[in-house]
Formats: sequence, C-alpha cells, structure tokens
Amino acid sequence: MTKAATTSPATVPTANTQQTRSIVIIGALFFIFGFVTWLNSVLVPYLRIACELSNFQAYLVTSAFYISYLVMAIPSAWVLEATGFKKGMSVGLLVMAVGALVFIPAAYTRTYGLFLLGLFILGSGLALLQTASNPYITILGPRESAAKRISVMGICNKVAGALAPVALGAVVLKDADSLVARLKTMNLATKAAELDALAARVVTPYLLITAVLVLLAVLIYFSSLPEIDTDHEDETVAAANTNKTSVLQFPHLLLGALAMFFYVGVEVIAGDTIISYGNAQGIALETAKFFTTFTMGAMIVGYLIGIVAIPKFISQEKALQLFAVIGVAFALGALSTSGITSVLFIALLGLANSLIFPAIWPLAIAGLGRFTKIGSSFLIMAIAGGAVLPPLYGGLADAFSPQQAYWLVIPCYLFILYYGLAGHKVRR
Repeated sequence: MTKAATTSPATVPTANTQQTRSIVIIGALFFIFGFVTWLNSVLVPYLRIACELSNFQAYLVTSAFYISYLVMAIPSAWVLEATGFKKGMSVGLLVMAVGALVFIPAAYTRTYGLFLLGLFILGSGLALLQTASNPYITILGPRESAAKRISVMGICNKVAGALAPVALGAVVLKDADSLVARLKTMNLATKAAELDALAARVVTPYLLITAVLVLLAVLIYFSSLPEIDTDHEDETVAAANTNKTSVLQFPHLLLGALAMFFYVGVEVIAGDTIISYGNAQGIALETAKFFTTFTMGAMIVGYLIGIVAIPKFISQEKALQLFAVIGVAFALGALSTSGITSVLFIALLGLANSLIFPAIWPLAIAGLGRFTKIGSSFLIMAIAGGAVLPPLYGGLADAFSPQQAYWLVIPCYLFILYYGLAGHKVRR
C-alpha cells in the first residue's frame, strides 16, 4: 500500500499567505520608489544654489527624471516580456544603482548636465520597476479592491517620500540660508570653493542609495515572488477582445493615460515646488525644507481613507471624482491666500492627489486582457507629465510669480474629473 503524503496543511503556504508575502515585497519596492522620487524636492533648491540656476533651469531636475518614463516605458514592456516580472524588477533596481553612482562625478565636478544624466538613468530604472509592479499589484487580487491595494502601496511610497526630503535636506540644505547670504559677499574664487563644498554634500547619501539598490536587486531576484500571467484572458474578456489587434483600440486606456499625465504633473508640482514656494513666501529654507514632508503626510491620510472606504463605502470612480474636486478647491485656496496659509493649501494638494492614481490605474487597464503589459506601458509613459508640467510651472513662476503659476493645476484636475465621470466608460 502506498504511503499517503503526510504534509501538514500548516506547512503548505496558503494562497493568502503567498499574496501577503508578495504585497510586502512590492510594498518595499514602492518605498524605494518614493524615497528616490521625492529626493527631487530637495535637489531642486539645492542645485539651484550649487549650480546657480533660474527657476526654470532648476525644475529641469523633474524633466530629466520623469522624461525617462516616456522614453523607457515601451522598452520596459519588452524587457518584462523577456525576463518576467521578478527578474525585470531586479534589472530595474540595478539600473537605478547606476544612476545613483553618476551623482558622484556630477558632485565633484559640479556639472549640472551630469546630475541630469544621473536623474534620467534613475528614472529609467524606476520606469521598468513601475511597469512591472503597478499591474502586478492590480492583478494580485480582486479588481474591485485594486485601489485599496494600491493605496497600501501608496502609503509605503509616501512614508518614504516624507522621510527622503528630511534626510537629504538635513545634509545638503544645512545652513543654506546663511550660505546664500554669504555667497553675495564673496569673491569669485571663494564663492567657487563654497559651491564645490556644497555640491560634494550629496556624495555620501548617493553612495548609500547605490548600496541599498544593489542589495535589493539581489534580494528580489532570490525572493519567492510569483510570476503572474497577464497574457491570459478570462472568457468574457477574450470574447470582448476578439477583434482587437492593437492597444490603441481601447479609448478608455488612452484617456486614462492623459489623465495620468495631468495627475503626475500636479502631484510633482505639489511635492517638488513647495519648498521653493515657501521660501518665496518669506519662509527660511531651514524651515521650508520640511514642507514636502507635509505634502506626503497629507497623501498618507488620503491613502488611509482609501484603504478603509474603497470599495465598502465609495467606489473607485466616485473617489476619483471627489478628490479631483478637492484638488480644484485647494488650488483656489492657495491662490487666494498668502504666507503659511497658502503653503498649507499646497501641502493639502497631497490629500487631493492621494486617491487619484489608485483609481485611474485599475479603471484604465480594465478589460485589456492580453494587452495589459503594453497598456501599463502607456500609463507609465504618461508619468512624463512630471517632466513637462513642473518646468512649465517654473517658467510661469519666472514670468509672473511662484503663486500665480499654480493656476496651471486647475485645468489638470478638471480633466481628471472628466475621466472619473465619463472618460473611463468610453469603449469602442
């Protein structure tokens, strides 16, 4: 008689246990996304001083970083087709490590172009990571609760985003106000030496970031993260997509990508301009360097609301509509007040932005079936909104004022509102 298997059910990981492990691993990646991304809020004022830049030039930091999503999103889909999700994530982390290393020669030579190159490479690695991780977390469980899972990822992202500017700001913006005042009285040689010393402050932080990224790449490669087959379509989706030959035949995806473009633009404006805006409102950089943390804190509050409320009390569509309206209201508040009150309204844009991304993503990729990977690439390409809108804000700030430049965000929120009301329902 053949002996029956004696493996205890307790020794076999359940589907829920595996899902929880996967969520923890992806959560760690979203933490890295947030930490690296929101360092830019400190790099903008830091490089404006160290490399003697205008507002427009300084906000090219965001352009170099976010334009990589536009350039690399489609190649990222190709990489994922060849490697699968897990190996692709490891490759993305290693690419980011290369970008962080470029900051070392950039700092020692105080070459703004090298800083921008490093940011582009960092963004390229992130594009690959996001192309893999966003659809992964969406598909990992029921679609109707996808916004809830993405909200959990958002908390990981924004906790890191709250810590990053404080950590880097404490190093690179230490005594920045007194340094700016002293620079005005120095001769050229002394000024160059002071700026060289300021530029060198980023060397140690970015060496540490490089080491962490390499370590994570190794850990992800050997992790238990399962592969997910996004090419499989259930019978209903397959029937609906029978005559579809191109991702361009999904107008709700294309409109969703445009909504994502505007969303990322306003999110980056809210997070990356607030330090400089606070300084323009007469608040010392020593204090203003914490303002991005307030924006991230407001986003975390919004994500917590999403975890509790979606889909139990409010649908993903209704959340998108509500928070777009809140964005318009807070933007008008920032434009109609001054000083710390106006700055706080910009920080509160973080609350408005919090549930927009988690709602757009599942609405935009709904029903794509075998087109999910390439559709996700379109949404990743739309992150280039962070490359276009912040420099446009900087140009408006130079031409008018940092406060009046915030009029830019209102039409963006209005389009997001349209997508929540009707755009996601458009089918062909």
